[in-house]
Amino acid sequence: MTHSAGTLSGPPALGYWIPNGAPSFDTSDAFRSAIGDLKSPVVLLRTNVGFAVAHGGSVSLGSGGSGHAVAAYLPPLPPEQLGDPTFLHEHAVRYPYMTGAMANGIASAEIVEAMSKAGMLGSFGAAGLSLERIGAAIDRLKSNLGDAPYCVNLIHSPGEQSHEMATAELLLKKGVTHVEASAYLDLTPAIVRYRVAGFRGGVTRFAIPMNRVVAKVSRVEVATKFLSPPPEKMLRALVAAGHVTELQAMLAAKFPLADDITVEADSGGHTDNRPAITLLPTIIALRDRLQGQFRYEAPPRVGLAGGIATPASVAGAFAMGAAYVVTGSVNQACVESGSSDSVRKMLAEAGQADVIMAPAADMFEMGVKVQVLKRGTMFAMRAQKLFDLYRAYTSWEAIPEAERVQVEKTHFRTTFEEVWNLTREFWGKREPAQLWKADSDPRHRMALAFRWYLGLSSRWANAGEAGRQMDYQVWCGPAMGAFNEWAKGSHLEVSHNRTVVGVALNLLYGACVVTRCAALRQQGVSLPDACFPLAPMTTDEVTDRLRA
Repeated sequence: MTHSAGTLSGPPALGYWIPNGAPSFDTSDAFRSAIGDLKSPVVLLRTNVGFAVAHGGSVSLGSGGSGHAVAAYLPPLPPEQLGDPTFLHEHAVRYPYMTGAMANGIASAEIVEAMSKAGMLGSFGAAGLSLERIGAAIDRLKSNLGDAPYCVNLIHSPGEQSHEMATAELLLKKGVTHVEASAYLDLTPAIVRYRVAGFRGGVTRFAIPMNRVVAKVSRVEVATKFLSPPPEKMLRALVAAGHVTELQAMLAAKFPLADDITVEADSGGHTDNRPAITLLPTIIALRDRLQGQFRYEAPPRVGLAGGIATPASVAGAFAMGAAYVVTGSVNQACVESGSSDSVRKMLAEAGQADVIMAPAADMFEMGVKVQVLKRGTMFAMRAQKLFDLYRAYTSWEAIPEAERVQVEKTHFRTTFEEVWNLTREFWGKREPAQLWKADSDPRHRMALAFRWYLGLSSRWANAGEAGRQMDYQVWCGPAMGAFNEWAKGSHLEVSHNRTVVGVALNLLYGACVVTRCAALRQQGVSLPDACFPLAPMTTDEVTDRLRA
């Protein structure tokens, strides 16, 4: 033995190790190698000079044995064992890990394909896209992935209800079997129709929900709706409209609306900025109460999103009972995202405090906000200016001239009339009812024109529009800064080395190491940080570790 590690104080021996000619080692490298071999058990010995790791030999746990005292024992812990095994089975994935949907195709088909091929679930960012673009993405995914799992986002669109329903109809027509429902403030006919139309079976006991719903929520009242069967009134209306059958409505009444509930803590984009450490246990307790009430054959699972960016945060999520984890902000800085190189660089340089809340384009009139990147852009301040004007004045013409000139100069870079012409053209194709309302309501006309800026700001960012960087809307949560801190000094420090699979596998592998570290402490063993392999590895390196 070359040197000691840790201290000699601690609880009584767990058992005894008989070397049978096998060696023991007490170097940092030996500890790192043993703890990092996730598919093998670890036996730590208490020696007269410190701790050592046993290699080979035989171990007997319990008192009354003879040999070297066992200070701690770690069973194998591959990442597949971190979450709920039913999540892996029902979604046909290897790891309890999912990439969430970032709108406007930022959560690209490339991300979804990479995740699926690596044994994880990816969600395509369909929100904000035309039906044509959504359909093309689904066709690509079906062609490239076949029967492998993938998810498509269905977002609550209170200002575009017909587009939300049309998206649901497209998902049904294309045979999409997994949907990530996000930003829902209440249930809508679109999400209920998608879920219920997927039920097959003759009697309830043998019913199969072919259309899976993963619902992202941050409020108890919304979670309650997704953890309960669909409302009877809505089911009756869907049956009357011919959207679902009587049998499907009957079967749906015996199942929760969602198979999985993703608890969304402080995150990028739509967020209530809730702390994960309080929100996750609350929703898990809610799930348990409703399971006791409805007695589903398969209880809904609860996962966690928001702040998932380091091995410690992933390990913490699973330690609190998450069935799976979902990442968001960190994926936008990866090479497969639908964002631009300039945005990826901005994200890779962001700190945890470099985020701010700003008015949301899709729920502008309601005052809903999204969390965005603050560093390197003035979008949040400029978007807030537009919302303040909307709240203060009844029409564009009612705004003082000096204010109007400033908006045309800094936000629009053209006249209001030109913006309105472009806005009219857009809504004429997407949802003409918006124009009918604007014709009779000057304030709504103003809101649609302001939404032109908010909507394009994210597209300028995705395209890396030259000259518009100060207007980039980049959805981002504090997780991005946490990831950057962890990646500092490694190959992942620069954005062009970040891939969604490399990031995911590093986080999962690291979470297992963190969990093993915690298990050692609980057994009275404290080792130096150098004994734990927590630094990011290349994708090939971490893949080899998980394959070994």
